[in-house]
Amino acid sequence: MLKTVDLVKIFRTDEVETTALNKVNLEVENGDFVSIMGPSGCGKSTLLNILGLLDNPTSGELYFEGAELAKYNERKRTNLRKGNIGFVFQSFNLIDELTVFENVELPLLYMKVPSKERRKKVEEVLERMKIAHRKKHFPQQLSGGQQQRVAICRSVVANPKLILADEPTGNLDSANGEEVMNLLTELNKDGTTIVMVTHSPSDAEYAHRIVQLFDGHIVSENIKKIM
Repeated sequence: MLKTVDLVKIFRTDEVETTALNKVNLEVENGDFVSIMGPSGCGKSTLLNILGLLDNPTSGELYFEGAELAKYNERKRTNLRKGNIGFVFQSFNLIDELTVFENVELPLLYMKVPSKERRKKVEEVLERMKIAHRKKHFPQQLSGGQQQRVAICRSVVANPKLILADEPTGNLDSANGEEVMNLLTELNKDGTTIVMVTHSPSDAEYAHRIVQLFDGHIVSENIKKIM
């Protein structure tokens, strides 16, 4: 599904040049669940942003389902993200002025899905994630765990092929964090490919593979046996 070849990302200012990623080679197969770990500043989030077409590499190649994307312009990246890639962030990124239902509905609005179909899809995903009873509430009326559950609903409502999760349990206590990881595991078992950045060794253990980054390099990969 995903492949990077000698991926490089350099951030430049007038005085400083910082290499965030240095010749990163990574492959993610359909149905995979990959955890990316490493110390702060090692390039984890930068890599996730490039995989999610939120940023372009400085050099190297990026493939999604066989198509080379590194030189795509913003319009092409946006069109490819729609319906293909869902995002889950540490800070939830819900819109406070919208209800739970309306937050989850947003990706479908961007995709111009007809109203009746939108309602059906949103209702189904809210039921699946056991948050339908809160659909008329606003984000600030929910607990952190409930907000992340809504964020996951939003990320999967369009049935994307890939979910990119950036520290999805970072703002949660252990019980809610475990609940979120169980949800991601269920989605993966149903066929969704997941790439997750995490500092948590216990969260990383949910994945099929653990990739360690250090100073912009992949320094190790641990492939786990799937029971």
